[in-house]
Amino acid sequence: MSYADEVFIRNCRDILTHGVWDTDQAVRPHWEDDGAPAHTVKKFGIVNRYDLSKEFPLLTLRRTYWKTAVDELLWIWQQKSNNIHDLRGHIWDQWADETGSIGKAYGYQLGVKHQYPEGEFDQVDRVLYDLKHNPASRRILTNIYTFEDLHEMALYPCAYSMTFNVSGNTLNAILNQRSQDMLAANNWNVVQYAVLVHMLAQVSGLEAGELGHVIADCHIYDRHVPLVEKMLQNPSYPAPEFVIDRSITDFYRFTADSFRMENYQYAPFDAKIPVAV
Repeated sequence: MSYADEVFIRNCRDILTHGVWDTDQAVRPHWEDDGAPAHTVKKFGIVNRYDLSKEFPLLTLRRTYWKTAVDELLWIWQQKSNNIHDLRGHIWDQWADETGSIGKAYGYQLGVKHQYPEGEFDQVDRVLYDLKHNPASRRILTNIYTFEDLHEMALYPCAYSMTFNVSGNTLNAILNQRSQDMLAANNWNVVQYAVLVHMLAQVSGLEAGELGHVIADCHIYDRHVPLVEKMLQNPSYPAPEFVIDRSITDFYRFTADSFRMENYQYAPFDAKIPVAV
């Protein structure tokens, strides 16, 4: 069993056993197929830690399409794009306007330049600069939850902040997330930001350390409950080996093909996951 499996099982059982339902409240999300309210059972303030020096946190209870997840990560952090035409996957299609834009969300925010004593940087380039020039800084972070732009975002950011901290020669990070759909997106996000830590560590001459994941509202949708219960009975396997192209020293040279997952085994999971929007 991978450590990601252990964490997922523990979180889901905690939610299903001790979680709070919102069925007595009006909710914004609805089911894409019939428009019915999409209610959830949730736990507040779940915190998970993954030691990236030991194993890569990839779920085996069902397949995570990790390469598509990495493609989305690069779309946000490397391309700093807000247009789905720059993205190979289709996970953002329902949020885009007729031009393909999702508004001033995600990659757009990371690409906005800000003035610093050393000059102008966007958020990503400032992180890269500080990791090389100010690794002892306790101010290395990004935040894409920009209140003045929320009204121009198709969807408010779920994973909205990363804080980076260098300890010795090790890069650690904390991902802050306001909302987490456990079945559809939990391991997807963990994989993305684990890869990001590996990328930033490599180009900064550091080693990847811990990824902390702080989730304010960690939930399972009502129509996902039987799917999660079934998934928790699936067989699990050891974590695969994560392989990164060690020749890359420029953050902007990484592609989705710069990474491999060797010996990735996963349990079959053929159920269609309904989408709440």
